[in-house]
Amino acid sequence: MRNTRIHIDEPLRPDAELTLPAAAAHHLVRVLRLRPGDRFMLFNGDGLEYPGELTEASARGTCRVRLGQPLARSVESPLNITLVQAISRGERMDWTIQKTTELGVSRIQPVFTERCEVRLTGQRAGKRLRHWQQVAIAAAEQSGRVRVPRIEAPIALDKIGSVAGTGLFLDPAGDVRPGDLGSLEPADLVVVIGPEGGLSVAETRQLRQAGYYGLRLGPRVLRTETAGPAALVVLQTVFGDW
Repeated sequence: MRNTRIHIDEPLRPDAELTLPAAAAHHLVRVLRLRPGDRFMLFNGDGLEYPGELTEASARGTCRVRLGQPLARSVESPLNITLVQAISRGERMDWTIQKTTELGVSRIQPVFTERCEVRLTGQRAGKRLRHWQQVAIAAAEQSGRVRVPRIEAPIALDKIGSVAGTGLFLDPAGDVRPGDLGSLEPADLVVVIGPEGGLSVAETRQLRQAGYYGLRLGPRVLRTETAGPAALVVLQTVFGDW
């Protein structure tokens, strides 16, 4: 049976006893129906995993947990991959974040592009950002990761600047193919994914001038929510731990 894993955003110490945040307590007691004496794992993104035992679950929703000795797990990708993703609608963006988190992405930078149909400002932008981060947390819990990708606030594509490391953007007419990637430096990878209508000519020109290579994955055009996970599969296969 798969271990229950919970992410909490606070310090964890061996042999400490702590009160779980309300959301985590609700999930454990109301959703998973754990009871005192049940065990599960906690992590906070420090690279370790902490065994926990539920010591109290009150009717008021208070959960107390006793932590054990932390465990180091070799589950994180050796690659530092940033996904620059054109914002897509609703569940499409959620799907991209979920799957690329499972595949080992380190950071996700949502961007607005010329052909992007989504516009987010003010409170709506903040609400979506918090939602996306929760999608990443849930995917990290499920996939066994001990670090959660950071989701940045959305910016315009032309604000990402020159690439520090190796930059790629998916392009059906790109001159770099997966078989050519072995000659590139894999330490820090940035992958740009355009919107459903693709990147404009001006945007591809801007990316090339900033040092990005056009990557062609194959003869078929991928949807924007498919392209990011597909690119990560290729990078993990060529450079990573697959």
